Order: sequence, then structure tokens, then C-alpha cells
Amino acid sequence: MSGRARARSRGRARGQETGAPGVQPPLPQTEAQAVRPPPPEREPQGRGRQKTAPGVMAEAVLQISAGFQQVKFGERGGRKRDFHDSGVNTRQLMEHVKASKTGLSGSPIELRANYVRLLSRPQWALFQYHVDFKPPMESRRVRTALLYNHEDLLGPTKDYDGTILFLPHRLQDTETVLWTENKHGEKVQITIMLTNELPPSSPVCLQFYNIIFRRILKILNMQQIGRNYYNPDDPLNIPQHRLTIWPGFVTNILQYESSIMLCLDVSHKVLRSETVLDFMCSLRQQCGDQRFVEVCTKELVGVVVLTKYNNKTYRVDDIAWDHTPTNTFKRGDTDISFKDYYMTQYNLKITDENQVLLVSHIKRMGPTGAPPPGPALLIPEFCYLTGLTENMRNDFTIMRDLATHTRLSPEQRENRLDRFVSKINRNASAQDALDRWGLNFENKMLNLTGRVLPAERIIQGARAYEYNPWVADWSKEMRGLPLINGIPLGNWLMFFTRRNADIAHSLMQTLNKVSGPMGIKMQRPGMIEYDDRQEALLRALQQNVGQQVQIVVVILPTNRKDKYDCVKKYLCVDCPTPSQCVVARTLTRPQALMTIATKIALQMNCKVGGELWSIEIPLKHLMIVGIDCYHDTAAGKRSIGALVANLNQGMSRWFSKCVLQSRGQEIIDGLKVALQAALKTYLRYNKCLPSRIIVYRDGVGDGMLLSVVNYEVPQIMQSIKAMEKDYAPKLTVVVVKKRIASRFFTLLDARLSNPPPGTVIDTEVTRPEWYDFFIVSQAVRMGCVSPTHYNVVYDSSGLKPDHLQRLTYKLCHMYYNWQGIVRVPAPCQYAHKLAFLVGQSIHKEPNVNLDDLLYYL
Repeated sequence: MSGRARARSRGRARGQETGAPGVQPPLPQTEAQAVRPPPPEREPQGRGRQKTAPGVMAEAVLQISAGFQQVKFGERGGRKRDFHDSGVNTRQLMEHVKASKTGLSGSPIELRANYVRLLSRPQWALFQYHVDFKPPMESRRVRTALLYNHEDLLGPTKDYDGTILFLPHRLQDTETVLWTENKHGEKVQITIMLTNELPPSSPVCLQFYNIIFRRILKILNMQQIGRNYYNPDDPLNIPQHRLTIWPGFVTNILQYESSIMLCLDVSHKVLRSETVLDFMCSLRQQCGDQRFVEVCTKELVGVVVLTKYNNKTYRVDDIAWDHTPTNTFKRGDTDISFKDYYMTQYNLKITDENQVLLVSHIKRMGPTGAPPPGPALLIPEFCYLTGLTENMRNDFTIMRDLATHTRLSPEQRENRLDRFVSKINRNASAQDALDRWGLNFENKMLNLTGRVLPAERIIQGARAYEYNPWVADWSKEMRGLPLINGIPLGNWLMFFTRRNADIAHSLMQTLNKVSGPMGIKMQRPGMIEYDDRQEALLRALQQNVGQQVQIVVVILPTNRKDKYDCVKKYLCVDCPTPSQCVVARTLTRPQALMTIATKIALQMNCKVGGELWSIEIPLKHLMIVGIDCYHDTAAGKRSIGALVANLNQGMSRWFSKCVLQSRGQEIIDGLKVALQAALKTYLRYNKCLPSRIIVYRDGVGDGMLLSVVNYEVPQIMQSIKAMEKDYAPKLTVVVVKKRIASRFFTLLDARLSNPPPGTVIDTEVTRPEWYDFFIVSQAVRMGCVSPTHYNVVYDSSGLKPDHLQRLTYKLCHMYYNWQGIVRVPAPCQYAHKLAFLVGQSIHKEPNVNLDDLLYYL
């Protein structure tokens, strides 16, 4: 990449910072013209770009850091959000589960979980101090060394995270002022101010225990990257793909039902051997100078990079095309160039002085609530790409080779966890650090008892059948049986290119063959050939698809996203018609064509309003609502909320609505209207409103629970009450969480295995302040199964825990895109599919004429 070409290039993009705190480089300032600030919140403009308000560049001097982050206590490792959720006590408002939230149905099963009990903890008060330095010290390492020089005053037992000091005893004065000298002989004033006295029962102590445990991880030479800790000394190299895997662990100490426990799980960090500068150079060679800025921005913005000099991760939010390492910033009272800074601070020599800089916006607040220090400017030469590109994920060979190292069986996972616990117990320094604070962990994993719910019977037409829950796939059982409702297809179209004509005719004949036994009467479609150009495909759709067409099948020559998006945009927004896209390569294997055609026929039937199978739902006049959200990266991270609700008793007809929100707007604001539309449609179908509504709210991240309880639940109640006077159905709101570290295993035939589908865990590892439970609903053939965590945050229905658990498990059988059990209730999975389609391909609200069809399967 030529430096002159880089200097000529200009551009900007969007994003947000996700770096983790660690060793802190300085917080410099640049001149006002150095880099543009984050744009004000306004209507997104184009792919990830926003118009900057006039005059922004003339405003106050901007603060820019060379990778600096300041955090308050509890934010380290990104874990502060977890503890925000700890203060939410929803169970106390539910009388029917105050005494017990444990179900009774099902057969007991002995389980092992990836939890370790905390056997003892400090029984003394913990004293919290805020520490200030004058003049300010940029490096946390230097601040720690200067503070720890006063061990005669502080004592041997202490913990300092760069801002907050914890001591097991109280200092004589509320404010203590110390004087010391730095390595340059300058006088430094250290002010230690008492801010809190914490009893042993304080929730803040849990945060402190987590800090102590992360100290233990550092003692074991593990490096913090993002939220978790990894071992760079034991890398798993995959040289043929230029990838390296660092093994690591997810850790969290929280109060559970009867004791405080450490949740410990295996994690892996995938690192690429190439730097961002290497990637930019190869990108320029591929696309040339003319398209380089556009392509580079598209490829890099949103990517997470690792800076190995401080083991921090940053999300690339922008590219400062007018910045190079020779630019200067304020460091204290003097100007210093990025080139000189990295040499003096890290002894790193920048070889390419013309490379542009990467921008990562720091959105966390500064110390004591001060504004964020400003965007971090990063050197591409020192930034290593992390994670996998979309092309890598689509490469079977790469994913297979990665899976050999990262996909652990239950036995392998538990062995790795046991070895880690043993390593801590054998390490004298780690044990000394724990003993000083009176912490002692059990040396084995937790044993507990769960329950396995009975298998469900699948109802298909006039027949009902059982399936093998270990397989969790009833495709064989349903073969040859008529569906509940097969919609005749008399007017439908199939689009194909000339070179795929044979494939199209073969698919048409196979669809005709498999549809008969399922009870779908399928007439010959209109066969339309189009040129292999995007504009030609769009023109063919515009000329041939009319209001009477039931469904459109498009055979795409490749899996190019732009062609798929073109079809979906036109047929979901401009000309509302269900559509089915198939990549031609998928249809080239004759031995698999019958199976593929069967799946396509089932999807087509769903999309035009057909029903496949059902299960027995004993509750009458029940509406199940699934809510999920997605962030549209192509439109400035605009939020997309999707709501899906059933329209009939058998949960086989669904109403779907998608709303697009501006940045920062609460998702429920638009979904209130969607919920009322769902209730009106339910009324039209059933001639009555539901007497009971259960909302499954997916897409709730760490730290968002309080917002759901205090904001979303009242909004849901208000929108329901606005339907009719005196309409007051029973309401239950359940938060669904999939990204959890909990894992459960069981002994089967003397081997540690995954628990069977239908396993419920509602004791020991649940939280005492919540009405929550885990369900292992799906079966997996390889690796460890991931349970789903359900947290009932509001419940006026009074349903017994048994009934809600069984209903939740039943709903995991009703996702029509898979003849088996899925990980979350079907409406949540439908809402995810809808939000993903809109966020990835359509970027607009779909036409209302499609609301009562599963057109997004």
C-alpha cells in the first residue's frame, strides 16, 4: 500500500468501542482538526455513515487517546453489567413462588455443573478508598508501584485496581495524604479518601471477590482480552489458515440459591496471524486505489482488533484517513508524535510512517463520572485481527479444523475445568493471595439434581406420533404423512438462469413428487428465465410477479448477498409476495435432492399460510408473544425489533411485525404498536381477545434486566389496556437468555454426557432473588449442549412453575424451519429470523400484507 495513496484517501464510518481495561497508555489531546468526533444521534445516512452537524469541527478541542481506557470499580473485564442485574429482585412481587419456584413433574436426573462453591469468605468489613495522584499518573502500573511503596501504612493485604483501593482495615484518617517521588525525581501527592465501608453481606463484596479471582488468573500468567482471560503460553496453532487459538476461561462469582459459587467455563480466542496493515495492503492489491477507501471501510469498521503490547481489544469504529504516526498529540504539557510515543512507552518501532490510523470510540465514562476520554487512535501495524471473516465461516475446511480444537465433549470440558481448579490449588502464590483475603474454594465441580420432562407427542393432521428425544428430529416419523394444512399452489413462479435450466426443471419435478404425500396440491409453476445480472433479475421480478402470484421460487447461481437482498427487498416491501431463494449448488447432488426438495416444500407451505404440525397446549385463549431485536450495521446500528404472536390454539399460525428504531430509542416504543396489531389480528381470527398473554423477551443483554422490568413491562401493560375498556388479561413476561456460561453434564453408561432434551434445572444454580430456571431443550451430536436461561420478571397469571416450564419446552417444538426441538421457544426463533432478515437484507419495514405469513423462514 503506497503511503501517498493513503494520504490522499478520505472516508469515515460508524461503530462502538468494546475494548477491555488493562495497562493504560496516556490520554493525549490533539488539535481540533485531528479527527472528527462521534456524530450526533440523528437519522442514519447510508451504510454505517452519519451526516455530521454543521460546525462540529469548529467546536472545542477533542480528546484522543492512543488506546487509553479509564474505568470505575466493577467495570473491569466488562463484568459491571452482570452486577447491575444482581440488584433486580423480581421474585418478591410474586406471591405464588415466594415459598418455592421448583417444579415437580418429570423424572429426576443426577447432574454435574461447571460451578465451584466458595467454602469460606472474609467475615470482616471491607474498606473502600478512592486514590488520586497529583500530577496525574498515566500508567496504572506506575500508580500501583507508587502506592504500594507505602506498605508500612497500607499493610500487606490490599487490592488496587488503578482507581479504587480495598483494605481489610480502616486507616486512621478519613483522608490520608502521602508524598513520594517518581523515577524522574518529581514529587507526587497521593490522596487516599475513604468512600465506603462494606459489610461482608454487601453485594459489592461479590464484585471484589471477582477482582481477587482475576488477580489469581494473572498470577497464573493468563492475559485479559476483552472480558475473559487467556493463556498465550499454550497457543493452538493452525498454520495452514494463519490462525492461532488462545485457550482461556470465563469466570464469574455470584450469589446463587444456597451459596456463593464460581461459574467457570472454557473459552477460546481466535487470533489471526496478520496485522491490520497486512490486511489493508492485500486489500489494496485486490481492489485497486479507486475502490480502496470504500472497500476498506466496509471490511474493517466493526472488526475487533487486538493490540498485543497491552493485550486489549478494540472495535474499529472509523478510519482516520488524514492521520499518520507522525501526527502529534498532547502528552502532559508537551506534544509528542505517535511514532515517538510507541517507541518510548512500548519500545515499538513503527516501520510504515504513512499508514493511516484506526479510530475506536470510548463510550465508558471517565473516573468519578467524568466524560469519556475520547476516541482511541490505533496503529494498524500493531493491531492484530481477531475472529473470523464471513468467508472464513463459510469455508468448511477452516471451520472443521477450528472445531477439532474448540468443540469439546462433556468429558474434555470437565477435564479441562478440573485441571484448572487443581492448578489454582497447587499454585502457592495463588493460594497465598486467596488466603490473605480469607477466600477458599471447593476443589470439585458441583453435583445437583435436575428433572427430565416427558417427551411431547407431535400432532400432524389426523395422526399423532412420538419421536426419539435423543435425536430430537422427527423428519423420518413425519415422512409420508399429510400436514395439518397443505395450501394448494396453483399460481406460482420459478426464476432461473439459462445455465441452471436443468436444475430448475429437476427441482420442479421433485417438488411435485414430494408434495403429494404431504397433502400439498402443486400445479406446474410459471418457468421464467433471467440473465445472470442483478438488474436483470429485478426486472424479471417486476415484469412477472403480480398480486395473484402465491409464491416465487428463485434459483440463484451463486450465494452473492446482493442478489439475495434484491429479491427480498422487492418481494417483501414493494410487491408483497412470499419468496423462496435456493442456491443452485445446493441442488446439484441427485442423492440429496429428495431431502432438499422436501424441506423446500415445507418452507413454501409455511410461507403461503400452511400449517405443518402441532402439539397439545392445554391452556385456552392463550397468546404467546416472542420479541427479539437486531442491530442493523448497514444503517448506523439502528435497532430492529421483531414481534411474533400466535393466532390459533395449536400455535401453528403466527402474526409477525417488525419495527425500525432510531439509535438509542427503546425497542419497546415501536413494539407497543406491534403488540396492539397482534391483539387485533387475534381478535379477528378468534372472535375474542386472549385471556392470558405470555411474552418471551429475547435479546436482553447483561445489564439490561432493570430496563426490561422498569420500562418494558409497564409499556406492555399499557398497550394491552388500551385495547378495550376493562380488558385485563393475565400477563407473564419471561426474559430469555442464551449467552450464558452455565453447562450441565450427566453420567450415562459410565461416561460423562450431555443431559437429554427436556432437562430442567431450577435449584442450586438459580438466583434466590429471581423466578428463574434452565432448560436443555435440544440434542447435539457433537460438543456440549448449551442450556437456555429463563427469568420470569413479571407474572400475574399465577401459573405453577411446572406448568410454565412444560409450556416453554412445548413451544421449543413449534419452529417450522426444523423438524426437531430448538433452543428457544418458537416465537423467539421466528422473531430472530424476522429481525435478522430485515437487518441484513431489507433495511425497511416489510409490507403489512405479509404480517400473518411466515414469509421470513
